[in-house]
Amino acid sequence: MRSGYVRQDFAIDLIRKGGFKLAATFEAKANPSDAKDHENGLWSLPPTYRGGEWDREQNASIGESDRILLKFVKV
Repeated sequence: MRSGYVRQDFAIDLIRKGGFKLAATFEAKANPSDAKDHENGLWSLPPTYRGGEWDREQNASIGESDRILLKFVKV
């Protein structure tokens, strides 16, 4: 099963190949508590809780998944 996570370097490379230039990165959506090793991928975390009640309390304490926020400009 795929985890749903996209590595930042992969996303940046793909978007650059589409003709964009990275203008800025932001940590506003970062969640260092997310170890990215959940049985049901990022869907284990809120608001989805794909695992149901299993580990729900632990996953709720982690919060939403670690996210990237990038700004690109068209070259």
